[in-house]
Amino acid sequence: MSSSRRMAVARSSHSPGLFTLTRGKVFLAVSLAITWWFASILPHYRPAIQASIQATVKARIDEARQKYIPSIKVDWDTGPNDDDPRSAYNVSKVALLIEPRPLPHLVPQILHMISTVPPDWRFVFIGSEKSVVSVGRPHATKHHQVIGKLDLMVLPEPWEIDTKEKVFRLLTDLRFYDEFLPGVEWILKYEADSILCSNSETSLNDWLDWHWVGAPKTPDDHFSGNGGLSLRRVSAIRRVLNFQARYNNTEPEDEWFGKRVYVLPGAKVASGADQALAVEDVYFDNAMGYHVRDGGRNLADAVWKDRAQRKKIINYCPELSMIMDMKLERERCDGDNRQGEIHPPPPSQAEANRKKLEEAQRKAKQEADKAKAAAESDRQRAAAEAARKERLQKAKNNKMVSTSPTNTLPAAAIPAVTAPLIASPTLISNPPVTEVPNGPNGPTIHDGGIHHSVDSYGNDVFVDYWSGVSPVPEEPAAEDPSAVTDADIGTAFVNNPDVE
Repeated sequence: MSSSRRMAVARSSHSPGLFTLTRGKVFLAVSLAITWWFASILPHYRPAIQASIQATVKARIDEARQKYIPSIKVDWDTGPNDDDPRSAYNVSKVALLIEPRPLPHLVPQILHMISTVPPDWRFVFIGSEKSVVSVGRPHATKHHQVIGKLDLMVLPEPWEIDTKEKVFRLLTDLRFYDEFLPGVEWILKYEADSILCSNSETSLNDWLDWHWVGAPKTPDDHFSGNGGLSLRRVSAIRRVLNFQARYNNTEPEDEWFGKRVYVLPGAKVASGADQALAVEDVYFDNAMGYHVRDGGRNLADAVWKDRAQRKKIINYCPELSMIMDMKLERERCDGDNRQGEIHPPPPSQAEANRKKLEEAQRKAKQEADKAKAAAESDRQRAAAEAARKERLQKAKNNKMVSTSPTNTLPAAAIPAVTAPLIASPTLISNPPVTEVPNGPNGPTIHDGGIHHSVDSYGNDVFVDYWSGVSPVPEEPAAEDPSAVTDADIGTAFVNNPDVE
């Protein structure tokens, strides 16, 4: 072999080293680099890929739904806010009652006010824990709470309402309106001793352009704004409270506001009785409501003293009976002149009144005794009649006949009676029983004024021996083979042990 061939064989039998750069190693390195590059950029494209996949799936589902499932559309018209039932009412109009006492008439009063105030108004009751529980217990108030018409509220600390002064402080504090009455513009403030009359032809919404309206204290009062029953605008209240504050333990809140709202630029306030909302100290016809201070224990003479005017008020506004303490006419004291004054009568008149009362009591007792005697007489008559029937029944059942005429009355002494019964005979308790011979209607028993007889059909017939009155005989019954006949009985007897 030549030297050149041996050198070629030596080169072909030698394998490349580990770090020798070959084609396969280059391909592998490039593949790894590309894979790492794709792996590094994949997180940036993942949202786009997922969105593309979701869009594709949604498009396929919508296509299948439109092709195989019919379309149904439901339109729920529940107002602007489906979660809050109060959205069905005007949030700017609120009727407000603040009462910490659990009075028994609060529930009927609130329900009446709800029925009288226009339907777009909401109601808010602020009270203590006891008063809120008492108002919220009936089903009627629960219903109004569910539909968003009524809110019951216990104010958190440090707010307090257990005295009038603390209520005055509450109503003159701007934070109260911001925290508990947000968005409210008109407030109908009423108390436990005020009421709206359902017979009024005026609507509460007719007063919305006024800033403050209530009841006047005098006929020419320049500010008719007594706060027991008043309509007030919160915007005017805010204007006052933004630059002034009420000192504690001073005048009531309605008087304090009145002096400031009256001079407030652009404010429209009621004055005199012609522009008043309610009656308190000054009377006028066809008032929208009444405020009776202290539940009627502190009434104004100009309104309530005259009896005819008082009757006119009650007939016009019968709802006053819910908030006023009333008594019956018969409960009046002696000497009451029906005008709020009591003048004791002179001794002679008092004695005459006493005798008149005693006479009325005596007559009532006599009537009661007569009724009792009549009932007792009816009971005795029924008992005697039952005993008589029992004696006759025993006589029939025993089939006893007596021929010894002990104390017998002659048959001729019994008058012939044909008149119908016109009155129930008077029975004598424990009458003497006597026997009489067979009469035209069969054997008879005579017991002290009542003449008993059994006719040929076995029917019971009786005669008032003294008056000669007999009932019309009953129709003869069908003959019963087992019935007792005249021949079986014969003449009746007296003092038999089986006959009482």
